[in-house]
Amino acid sequence: MRDPGEGDWARLRALQYSELYKASRIRLAAHGIAAIMVVSLYVGTLPAWLLAIWLVVVVAGVANVGRVDRTFIGVAKRSMTIEEFRRQAAAVAICAVPWVLALLFFVPSGDEAQHFGLWTLAAMLVAGSAATSSSAPVATVVFDLVVGVAGAASFVISGDYLFAVSSLAFIVVIVAGALNSARTYLSARIAEAGVAEKDEVVSLLLREFEEKESDWLWQVDNNRALRSVSPRFAYALGREPADVEGARFIRLIAGHTFESGEVPRSLHDLAERLKRRESFSNLLVQVHLGEQRRWWELSGTPMRDASGNYIGFRGVGSDVTEQRDRDEKIAYLARYDTLTGLPNRLMLTEALGEAMRFSEQWRTRCAFLMIDLDRFKQVNDSLGHLVGDRLLTKVAQRLNEVCTDNEQCGRLGGDEFAVVIRDATDHTRVDLIAETVIEHLSQPYLVDNHTLFIGASVGSAIGPRDGQSVETLMRNADLALYRSKDDGGGVHHTYVPSLHADAEERRSLEFSLRNAITEGEMSLNFQPVVNAKTEGVVSFEALLRWNSKEHGFVSPTKFIPLAEDTRLIIPIGKWVLHEACRQATRWPEDIKVAVNVSGEQLLEPNFPATIVTALAETGLPAHRLEVEVTESVFLRDGKTAHSTLEEILALGCSVALDDFGTGYSSLGYLRNLRFSTIKVDRSFVQGAVEDSPESLAIIRAVVAMAQSLDMSTTAEGVETAEQADLIRNLGCTKIQGYYFGRPMSATEAHSLVVKRRVAA
Repeated sequence: MRDPGEGDWARLRALQYSELYKASRIRLAAHGIAAIMVVSLYVGTLPAWLLAIWLVVVVAGVANVGRVDRTFIGVAKRSMTIEEFRRQAAAVAICAVPWVLALLFFVPSGDEAQHFGLWTLAAMLVAGSAATSSSAPVATVVFDLVVGVAGAASFVISGDYLFAVSSLAFIVVIVAGALNSARTYLSARIAEAGVAEKDEVVSLLLREFEEKESDWLWQVDNNRALRSVSPRFAYALGREPADVEGARFIRLIAGHTFESGEVPRSLHDLAERLKRRESFSNLLVQVHLGEQRRWWELSGTPMRDASGNYIGFRGVGSDVTEQRDRDEKIAYLARYDTLTGLPNRLMLTEALGEAMRFSEQWRTRCAFLMIDLDRFKQVNDSLGHLVGDRLLTKVAQRLNEVCTDNEQCGRLGGDEFAVVIRDATDHTRVDLIAETVIEHLSQPYLVDNHTLFIGASVGSAIGPRDGQSVETLMRNADLALYRSKDDGGGVHHTYVPSLHADAEERRSLEFSLRNAITEGEMSLNFQPVVNAKTEGVVSFEALLRWNSKEHGFVSPTKFIPLAEDTRLIIPIGKWVLHEACRQATRWPEDIKVAVNVSGEQLLEPNFPATIVTALAETGLPAHRLEVEVTESVFLRDGKTAHSTLEEILALGCSVALDDFGTGYSSLGYLRNLRFSTIKVDRSFVQGAVEDSPESLAIIRAVVAMAQSLDMSTTAEGVETAEQADLIRNLGCTKIQGYYFGRPMSATEAHSLVVKRRVAA
C-alpha cells in the first residue's frame, strides 16, 4: 500500500498491475448481472427511466475501469508512473459511485427485503473485487471501503444498527484478506521475476559461451564415455555429434598414440584425475585428432545424482593451440636471435653462468669470447640492410661450424657475436678458438652477387681468473675486444688488468670532456690555406684543441672519437662553429673560415638552424663560411646528409669534401651535390712526391674533374717548396700544409694575414 523504503517503486507497481487487465471481463460480467438484478428488484418501486440511467452509469463505470486496466498490458517490461497509478484508483472510485447512490437513495424507497437484496448484491461485488483484484490492493481497498461504508450507512438510515456493525466487520475482514493476498501475490511475483532474470542471465552466458569458436561443454558418464555431445565440442573433434556419442573420451582424443602406446603424459594425467574423481581446472592436455596435434585446456568436476552416487564428469574446454604456439614462439624469441637462429644475449648469459658454476664445482676454467665484425658497417651502409642481414646469417653459419659440444656461440646484437667455452682448462684452447674464428670469418662471402670481405676482432676473458661473476667476465671480455679494435681489428686480445686502467682513463676523459667548454679548456687553432699561384691566404681551417686542467694537452685523435661516441660532439661542434665565425669577423672580408663537421652533427635535425644562429650572432656573411665534411657522413644516412648539405648551400655557405678518394663512392657524391672544394688527401700528395704513378694519376684526374665541374681543389699535407711546386704544376688551385703555416692561434692568424697584405 505504501512506497517501499528500498527498491524501485515503479518496478514494484508494475509487478502488481501487470495482470490486472485479465479480470476486466469478469468484473464487467459481475457488475452487469448484479445491476440487472438490482433493476429487477426495484422495478415498479422506482421510475423506469431512473433505473435505466443508473444501469448505464454502472456499465460505463465498469467499462472505464476495464479500459484503464488494459493500459497496463506489458507494464512488467517497463516502469509504471504515478499518474497511471492515480488514474486507475480514480477509475475504481468512479465505478463504486453508482452503488453508493443505490445504497443511499434506493433503500428509502423500497422495503426491507429489497434493502437486504441490494446489500447482498453489493457485498458479493465487494468480495469478488477482493478475489479478482487482490494484486492491486489500492483498487480493492478503494472499492470495498467506499461501497462497504455506504452499505453500513444504509443500515444506519433504516435503523438496523446491528446489521450496520456487521457490515463494517465484514468490510474489515474483506480488506484485511485482500491486503494479505496482495502481499503474498507481490512476493511471489518478485521471486518469479528474480528467477526469470537469473534464468535469462544463465541462458545468455551459456549461449555466449557456446558461440565462442574455441570453447565447448563436455560430459562423460561413469564409464568415461561421451554423453550429450554439444555441436561445438563435436566441431572441435572434427566429427558429427552422433558419431562420437558414447565413444571413450581418452581413447578418442589420444588418436593414433593410443594404439602405439605413446600416449602423451598430459593425457595420462587427465585419465588419473577422472579415475580418482577429482575436480580439476585449466588442465593443459595434448590431443591428436587425425594427423593434427592440438592443445586443449580442460576443466571438469564430478557429477552425482540425488542419492549422492557418482554418475560421471562434466566440464568445459577450449582449444589453446594458437596460444600455446604463440607462447612457445615468445619463449623462443626470448632466447634465440630471429635473424641468425643463434642463442641471443639472454641465453648466452645463462650458458656462461652455467659454465662458471661448472668451473667452480670441478675446479676448472671457462672462457667468454666477444666477437665484433670489422668493416661490417661499411657493407651495411653502402649495400643496404638486406645484404647486411644476409651477411650476418652467413657469419652465424660459419661461427656455428667452428664450435664443438664444448662451445656455444650466439649473437649479442648488431654485428657482435660471442662464444662460451665450457671447459677452458687448456689455455691454448681459447687462443685456438679465437684464431679459428678470425680465420673463418675473414674469408670472402658471396651475397647477392657481391663478393664481400670483412674481418673479425676477438676479446676474451677467462673465468674465474678474470671475473667471479657473469657480468664481470663479460665486461672484461668487452674491454679486451675494445683493445683489439683499437689495434686495427683482425686480432685477438685476452683480458689483462691494465685494460681497466685504459677504460678508467677513457671514463675520466669523458667526464672532463663534458665540462671542457664551461671550464674554458677548449680553444681553436687556425691553419692557413693559400692560393697555389699567388701563395696569398684565402682561408683558414679551424682546428679544435683541448688543454685539460686534469689531463693536460689531449690529442684531437684521442678526444674527437670519444666525443663522437658519446655524442658530446654536438655541443662541442656548436661551440666550434660559433667561435670560428666570431674570429673570422676580424679578418679581411675575402678570407673564409672552414669548419669540420662530423656525421653526428650533420644528422641533427636542427643543424642548419645552428649555422644560421652562429652567422646571425657573430655577423659573419654566409659566403665566408665553408663547411668541411668527409665521405663517411653519407654512409649512415645519405639521404638526410644530402638534404642537410643542400640547405647549407641554400644559405650561401660553401661545402668542401675532405679526404677525397679514401671513401667508397666519391664520384657519386660529386654527381649529386654541388661541392665548392675538393680536398685531396695528404696520402695522395705524399705518394705523388714519391713518384707513385697511382697517386699522380689520381691527382690529375681529380683536378680535371674539378675543373669540369667548376670546383676548386685543395692539396693537403704540403711540407716543402718542392712539394708545393709539384702540386702547383699538377693544377691544384689551393694548398694547405706546414710549408705555408702550422696551426696557430686566432691572434697569430690575424697577424699573418696583416703581414701578408702589407708585404704584398
